[in-house]
Order: sequence, then C-alpha cells, then structure tokens
Amino acid sequence: MSEKISTKRAPEPVGAYPHARKFGDLLFLSGVGPRKPGTKEIPGVTLGADGEIAAYDVAVQTESVIENIRIILEDAGSSFDKILDVQVFLTNMKKDFKIYNEIYAKHFTSVGATRTTIEVGALPTPIAVEFKVIAQA
Repeated sequence: MSEKISTKRAPEPVGAYPHARKFGDLLFLSGVGPRKPGTKEIPGVTLGADGEIAAYDVAVQTESVIENIRIILEDAGSSFDKILDVQVFLTNMKKDFKIYNEIYAKHFTSVGATRTTIEVGALPTPIAVEFKVIAQA
C-alpha cells in the first residue's frame, strides 16, 4: 500500500501528481524544480516578452530546487540526509554542469547519494534544472 504526499509549503505541481509517494520505507519524489512555493516566480530566471527564457542563473535555480526538496522531505516525515538516489535534468550540460556540480557537492557530499545527471532538450516550465529524488521515509 502506498501513500500520496502533498504539502502547501512546496511549489504546486504543474500536473496531476503528488509531491511524493511513500511505499514501504521509501519516498519517491516527483520532479522538483526551482519555483517558489505559493507563486509562479522562478528564482534565477528572466523571461522574455514571448514567455521564453531570456536569461537564467543555474546556481540560483539549483539552490532553490534543493530547498524545495528539503521542504518536501521534511513534510513527508523524512530528512535531507536520508536521500538515497538523485536524478538531475539539465537543459544545458556544457554550460551549466560545472556550476550545478559545485552547488550539488556543497549540499550532498555528506549525504553520499547515488546520482545521474542527464541533459534534456526542455523541461515542462521555463527552468534549467530539475531533480528527481528517492529517499528513506
């Protein structure tokens, strides 16, 4: 039996899915982006008149994603140090990997989670980075 987990403290999902799902002693987080909870604001993103990304700061976005993950884990009864696996999606590996990797290391070195980083052509909202996390409940 699994349990759906949603929280008002994290950004609202952009589709029909919960923030996380608990199955046994594992938590599976849906993709987490950098939006600020309760708003449509995307930290580190400047949109052009056409609604497309004009400029972005992957460092600011990565920090915001990590904060949103902390919130979801805490509200699910877990914690950041219980993260087991992380999948990261970047829209520009060549330009952004080094900066994102430095920020990731600052937060995740002590956690020791496994990680995969993938470049994608686009993400569902105008963002440059998204994380998918599995953690212990």
